[in-house]
Amino acid sequence: MRSVAGEMEREVQKSYWMEHSKDLSVEAMMLDSHASELDQEERPEILSLLPSYKGKSVLELGAGIGRFTGELAKEAGHVLALDFIESVIKKNETLNGHYKNASFLCADVTSPKLPVKVDSIDLIFSNWLLMYLSDKEVEELLERMVKWVKVGGYVFFRESCFHQSGDPKRKFNPTHYREPRFYTKKLLEQTSSKTSLKFFILMQTFKECHTYDDQGNSFELSLITCKCISAYVKNKKNQNQVCWMWQKVKSVDDRGFQRFLDNVQYKSSGILRYERVFGDGFVSTGGIETTKEFVAKLELKPRQKVLDVGCGIGGGDFYMAENFEVDVVGIDLSINMISLALERAIGRKCSVEFEVTDCTKKSYPDNTFDVIYSRDTILHIQDKSSLFKNFFKWLKPGGKVFISDYCKKSGTPSEDFVAYIKQRGYDLHDIEAYGKMLEDAGFHEVIAEDRTKQFVEVLQRELDAVEKEKEAFIQDFSQEDYDEIVNGWKAKLKRSSVGEQRWGLFIAKKK
Repeated sequence: MRSVAGEMEREVQKSYWMEHSKDLSVEAMMLDSHASELDQEERPEILSLLPSYKGKSVLELGAGIGRFTGELAKEAGHVLALDFIESVIKKNETLNGHYKNASFLCADVTSPKLPVKVDSIDLIFSNWLLMYLSDKEVEELLERMVKWVKVGGYVFFRESCFHQSGDPKRKFNPTHYREPRFYTKKLLEQTSSKTSLKFFILMQTFKECHTYDDQGNSFELSLITCKCISAYVKNKKNQNQVCWMWQKVKSVDDRGFQRFLDNVQYKSSGILRYERVFGDGFVSTGGIETTKEFVAKLELKPRQKVLDVGCGIGGGDFYMAENFEVDVVGIDLSINMISLALERAIGRKCSVEFEVTDCTKKSYPDNTFDVIYSRDTILHIQDKSSLFKNFFKWLKPGGKVFISDYCKKSGTPSEDFVAYIKQRGYDLHDIEAYGKMLEDAGFHEVIAEDRTKQFVEVLQRELDAVEKEKEAFIQDFSQEDYDEIVNGWKAKLKRSSVGEQRWGLFIAKKK
């Protein structure tokens, strides 16, 4: 049974949508006077993100007047469109009822009596739904979603985060504009400090939701992607429209590098520590100082398109977009990195979009980007040759690739350095071999520079700054955090000073 608070939440939300659905139009459903223009770009974009659902069962929650229902019905085996406002779902049926594979239901998604069977749905789709549910209702609906969707099936949803995007005036607005990481994380620990570190969020709301079958097998939702809606970045310079896609997998199947990044190397608390060392918005060597130097080499021009591979928390992307008026796509495998990047995008009004994705599995059309930029990231990737061939295809003729990365000396490394590489899971090459891989991928005018001297100088400055602010660092983090940073920087300095660890800078062009 629903609690009193739950009943009040549903009444408030129903009242809100009864008010805003009097005019059964796209403008009313999207709560935006420019909805018709936005819809022309946004709808095909969202549909392009979906997995194949041809001939499959689709459950559309919060279907509205059917902006997506008809599109889904063109391919699906069956679509069940559901909405809790009767006039809205009737309008949907009027518009899309000619699709014989579509059915329509007036019901509230929070009802425990929805006619959806366990393991019966291939794709659950919702566009602006969860932000109209309380936190508890989101969690309860999620538990049922995991049961409804088949193993191997998908859950896709899109939400407004942080603040509203539409322009209509509203008497009241009960929408829950959450941080994006609410939808992937569950608040576990709150930490306050003079630097407003906000919250360390360590457990994932969606990631940690398991269900079990009769044989005791455990299943969960594995994140496939999380990204900004490009149409809103392009037209409103707004990163608050975010979508997610999850796949139901056996729990034992979802283990790997992404979990290592988010649970070990790049935990939220670890990222904030790195940012403290490198500077606001940065998790790469030298922060804004090296970013300015390196970006100057790209000769960026307004409206050029830049792909940042391993974008971290977005500092370099914001710098390029704000200072050179370029359009930047930042991708990273770490959920925590992208979540923090989205938070740091609030109010910037620049053309930067972010996506959680694996660059080794991602594909873009040929000749998409003017520049591909990557800072200290490709060291994680084993098959660099294939990645560089993709870079070559994705770049426009005349385009540039810019990479800074960890490297090693030529010859046989020491046992200690081999152990370090293995422990971190790195794939390191000497600088000459690295440059040769770019040449073999088709690039011309390849520059391969040894920047180890600069690396050592920057590391020493960063270490000195942390040690100078020891008390404040410990107060904002902990003694353990301080020791890990200081010891880590000293170890990098030692490895680099004796020539084992190198820092390479690579620039190459596509004819």
